[in-house]
Amino acid sequence: MGNDATKNKKKEVPKQERRRWRAWHGLVSNMGIFIGPSGLVTQRMVLGTRPPDHLLAPERCLEKPGLEGPLPGFISIFLPEFPHRKFPGQDHFQILGFIAKGSFGPILKVKDKAEEKTYAVKVLPKSEILRHGVLEQSKEEVIIQRQVSHPFLHSLQDCWQTQRHLFIKCDYCSTGDLYTYWQLKGQFGEDEARVFAAELACALGCLYDFGIVHRDVKMENVLLTDQGHLRLADFGLSRRLQRGGRAFTICGTIQYMAPEVLSGGPYNHAADWWSLGIMLFSLVTGKFPVLPEPDHCKMLKKVRGFPYSMPSTFSPSLALLLTELLCKNPACRLHSLERLKKQTFFRGTSFDSQTLQKRPVELILELKNHPDRPAKAMRGLSVAYLQNFDCDILSSPSAPTELSPTLVNIVEHIK
Repeated sequence: MGNDATKNKKKEVPKQERRRWRAWHGLVSNMGIFIGPSGLVTQRMVLGTRPPDHLLAPERCLEKPGLEGPLPGFISIFLPEFPHRKFPGQDHFQILGFIAKGSFGPILKVKDKAEEKTYAVKVLPKSEILRHGVLEQSKEEVIIQRQVSHPFLHSLQDCWQTQRHLFIKCDYCSTGDLYTYWQLKGQFGEDEARVFAAELACALGCLYDFGIVHRDVKMENVLLTDQGHLRLADFGLSRRLQRGGRAFTICGTIQYMAPEVLSGGPYNHAADWWSLGIMLFSLVTGKFPVLPEPDHCKMLKKVRGFPYSMPSTFSPSLALLLTELLCKNPACRLHSLERLKKQTFFRGTSFDSQTLQKRPVELILELKNHPDRPAKAMRGLSVAYLQNFDCDILSSPSAPTELSPTLVNIVEHIK
């Protein structure tokens, strides 16, 4: 009897192991990892590369040599936030130009022919998203933009995925970003700064109401409308926090980071208001209070030791506002729209979005036609940035003549 029981136990073990193996095989396969005769083989998520055929399961072999195969996991892991469909063909979309370089890929200017409207489309290679481990963050970006709507927040219009890329389609702001105009002007007056501060504070107040911390408030992410009013953009680092919740990830743009972010947390929405303070200080003085350092440890040391004293050229009301925004203790920092409205700097200022937008920002309209604006907006980037960018939409126009001269060269190079 004892021998029989031992035999039965030995028979049960392989069956359990087989179940575990099948479950594990399915999980890792969906993550782009393949199991071959020699064990686990990780597929590098780099465009144009693939494991040898003998390491792929038969049903996962490529249908077209030289192209990445239709891996179910390479699509399903981005669902449901990014629906899977083809990029609209040349009858619908026309690529007009290159707007900027994003964190992982280009931002393109695209015309929807049916709507006769121009949009900005952020292109994110899936390989880069997975390589940097920001899958959930890329999903969070579009979830947040769908959730919030405000006149001073950049609007999401659509998002989807193709086999190799994610696409985020937003409104196109032809005037450009605030950083470009800051470079052109050198510094702004307090009147212009007051308008931008009021509008950005309204945007942050809206995000706070939804429990969202932006985490990358900076001039480059402040887009401008035709009348010079702002739209806070790029929610790629944004995060939703539960009431009383805290974050710990060190992220953002280093010269705008609050001390509690640089130290690795905990931090909350108050970090965005510190960034607002840095932006206002820089707008009015023409320089950052603390120059950026190559790493967050050195930057933290400088920020903690810097007095953030206000220049004598500031009005007393602006000096008071910035002193409260740049308070190193987040618990004592000005970090709400209601508190900001009570500042003497905003006396007589309406915080109604329609009222704020009635008057154009004349300085922005004057600088919009500045001959150096296109060069400043590109920030030294060239066609070389896109020449090695293997994107499945760059050949969407039916003929190269439909493209801008810059993109003609890009498409011809990729073909």
